[in-house]
Order: sequence, then C-alpha cells, then structure tokens
Amino acid sequence: MTTTTRPSVHKRGTTDRIKKNLVSGKLAAVLLLLPPALIIFSLFVILPLVDAAYYSGFSWNGYGSPSNFVGTENYTRLLDHSIFHTALWNTTKLIIVSLVIQMPLALGLALLVYKKTPTNTLFRLVFFLPYILAEVAAGLIWSFVFDGDYGITATIFQSLGQESVYVLADRQWAFPAIMTVIVWKYFGFHMMIYIAALQSVPKDLIEAAKLEGAKARQIALFIQIPMIKHALVVSGFFAIIGSLQIFDIIIPMTNGGPSNSTHTIVTYLYTFGLSRLNIGFGSAAAVVLFVLAIGVAFFYQRATGKENKA
Repeated sequence: MTTTTRPSVHKRGTTDRIKKNLVSGKLAAVLLLLPPALIIFSLFVILPLVDAAYYSGFSWNGYGSPSNFVGTENYTRLLDHSIFHTALWNTTKLIIVSLVIQMPLALGLALLVYKKTPTNTLFRLVFFLPYILAEVAAGLIWSFVFDGDYGITATIFQSLGQESVYVLADRQWAFPAIMTVIVWKYFGFHMMIYIAALQSVPKDLIEAAKLEGAKARQIALFIQIPMIKHALVVSGFFAIIGSLQIFDIIIPMTNGGPSNSTHTIVTYLYTFGLSRLNIGFGSAAAVVLFVLAIGVAFFYQRATGKENKA
C-alpha cells in the first residue's frame, strides 16, 4: 500500500525552513549581498583570467583583434627563457625569506610589544609605519639610500674613506638589497596580526605559568606561540601570496636590472609582456602565475589543515 504523505511532509518541512530563514534575515542577506559580490568577482577576476588564457594562444601586440594563433608556442618560449627561470627563482627566494626571516622577526617583536602600554603603542606605530608607506614610495626612498653617488650608502663609505658601492647595479647584491627592503616593508603587517592574536591569549594561563616558575621564553614557546597557531597560518599564507605578487617595490629600485637579474614573475610579465607590447606572451606568463598561486595556496591549505587536525 502506497502513501503520499512523505513528499508533502518533506515539502512542508522545506517550506518551513525557507520561511524560518526569511524571518531570521539570513536568506535576505544572501540575496542582497551575494549578487553584487559575484558580479564584481566575475568582472575583475574570472573574465580577465578567461581573456588571458585566450590571448595566450596568439602572437598579439594588443591592437585590433588577435588573429595569429600560435597554440602553446608562448608557453614553450616562456619555459625555455632563462630570464623567466631567474624570475621564478627570485620569487622562490622571496617566499623563503618571508617565511624564515620576516615572520620570525615580526613574531619576536610582537612578543615584546603586545602588552597595552603607552611605550609599546609608540613602538607598534614605528614598526607599522613602513607598511603604511606606499610601495612605489618605499622603492624610491630605498633606491636613493642605495645610490652610489648621492645616497646614504655613498655617504657612509665616503666618511670611512672607502670607494662608493653601487649596490643596485651589482648583480650579486641587488636582489639581497631588494629582499631587505621587502622584509622592512611588510614585517609590521605580520607583527600586528600576531599582536592581535597574543592579546587574545588568556592571561590566567600566563599567570599560572609564572607561578609555576616558567620564564618568559618558556611561556612564549609553550603557551603563547602554540595558542596563536591559526594566526601564524594566516600570516604564512599572506607572506607566500604576497611574495608571488611583488612588483611595485622592484620597478622603482632596479626595474628588473642589472641585466634582468632582479625580476620576479610579475615584473617579468610586465617587462616582457606589457612593456614590449607582446600581449600574448605576457598573457601566458599571467596564466602560469595564476596556476602557481592556486597550486601554492592549495598545497599550503592542505598542509596546514593536516597540522591543525593533528
């Protein structure tokens, strides 16, 4: 014997849930906020990516409609280009420096100034100021600092009776100088993330550890740092993605020189794609950068997710 009560009950239950969501305002908020976000995301992310993937199959200078289809030739040229290999390695070095030097420096300073005191507030402001400074302005300032004729570096060497050193014109020292500037520029951002996390650590745990005779170093290693693990994961993600996107600081400092030795993937894309009106080739570099960013983000999320579950 069959019955028709179950579908009606299910339908009635679904209707009740919809009415409940409407009453609570959740569905209304979704319907109000989701479409504009989807439209903006599609216009400024999805469509440019689709266009880049399409144009990467052409030899095209950006004028008129692309017609000279070359298939995967742009990708072959890209992967065979020694300067692209240099740009890829430089980007990798930026990621390593950000994770190994920038983040520990930011964490150490955060542990020193996270408490709410007037002196610590002043130090936070001083350390955070480089991040507020625009990237192009920071690049111009440091290009003057490293100038071998009129910069601070030249003044220091001349006062010591030594010949001036042209740091940004030296293949050996130009990129280390850029990495130094990037650490200086962004460590304050990571420091503020850690400060916010450290201030949420229960004070009772710290006081109890002090009563047990734990020193400041032990409290930091065994209580504070483990309890801000999520902040460290987020900070690491920002450090990696930010390293993949570095552009504004390098252009005013070296413009990829000397001899194309300081290019990152983004400056390589700009120099050999947009600047030379080789839009198809530049689009291929953009697609490779996108794939790398997605791949790194995916594996980082999986790795950190496993650690959190463990």
